[in-house]
Amino acid sequence: MKFLAYLISGISLGSVYAIIALGYTMVYGIAKMLNFAHGDVIMIGGYISFIAANYLGLPTLVSVIVAMAVCTILGVVIEGLAYRPLRSAPSLAVLITAIGVSYLLQNSALLIWGANPKSYTPVVSGTLHLFDGQLTISYVSLLTIVACIVIMIALTLFTGRTKMGKAMRACSEDKGAAQLMGINVNRTISLTFAIGSALAAIAGALLCSFSPTLMPTTGSMPGIKAFTAAVFGGIGSIPGAFLGGILLGVIESLARGYISTQLSNSIVFAVLIVVLLVRPAGLLGKYVPEKV
Repeated sequence: MKFLAYLISGISLGSVYAIIALGYTMVYGIAKMLNFAHGDVIMIGGYISFIAANYLGLPTLVSVIVAMAVCTILGVVIEGLAYRPLRSAPSLAVLITAIGVSYLLQNSALLIWGANPKSYTPVVSGTLHLFDGQLTISYVSLLTIVACIVIMIALTLFTGRTKMGKAMRACSEDKGAAQLMGINVNRTISLTFAIGSALAAIAGALLCSFSPTLMPTTGSMPGIKAFTAAVFGGIGSIPGAFLGGILLGVIESLARGYISTQLSNSIVFAVLIVVLLVRPAGLLGKYVPEKV
C-alpha cells in the first residue's frame, strides 16, 4: 500500500512537471530556443492567482483564469521584447537573454511582493480515503492528473487538426519555407509563447497547491526539473513531455520514499544522464541528421 501511495504521489507530481514541460517543448519545437524564464512565469502565475483569491476575493477557478490571462500577456511581451529581436542571433545570445529575463522576473517579484513566503490556499481541498483508510489521495492530486491528461490531449488535437496548429508544425520544420507559404512566423511563435505561459499559470496554481509556500524562487527548481522532463521524454515532442514528466515525478517520489529525501534530486538527474547516454534524443525524440 505504501508503494501505491508513493506511485500516485509521483504521478501527480509528475503531472505538474509535464504541464510545465509542455510549455518548454512547444517553444523549443517551434522557435528552437530554450526559454529558461519559463519557471519564473510559473511563479508569477502563482502570485497572481494568490492575489486574486486572497485580496480581490475571487473564486479559486476565476483566480486561476486571471493568472492565465496575465501570464499569457506576459509571455507575449517577453517574446516580443526579449526574444524576437534575437531571432537570427546565435543560440548563446538567446540563452543568456533567457537567463537575464529569468533574473529580471525573480527580482521584480522580490521588489513587488517581498521575500517573505506567502501561504497559498490549495485550489481544491479534501482527501479521498480508499481501502478502509489505508490509502489517502488528495483531491489536488486527482485534479492535477486529470488536468494534465486533458491539456496533453487538447494540445495534440490543436497541433494536429487546427489551421494554426498546422502552421506551428510548419514553422517547426522550416521557418523560411513556412513564411514563403504565407504563414506569419512571428505571430505563430507569439501564440506558442502565449499558450506555454498560460500552461505555466495553471502549473503555478497546482504546484503551490502541493507545497503551499509561495516566494520569488518558487518556480526555479520545478522549472529545471520540467526542462529535464522535456529532455528526458524528447524535447519538441508533446507526448514525450508528458511521458518524461510522469516518469520524472514517479522516480523522484520513489527515491524520496525508499532511498533518501536529500538524494532524490541527484537520483533524478542521474537517471536523466543514463537515459541520454543510451538515447541522446530522449525516449520519444527522433534523431535528425544534420544536412550539409
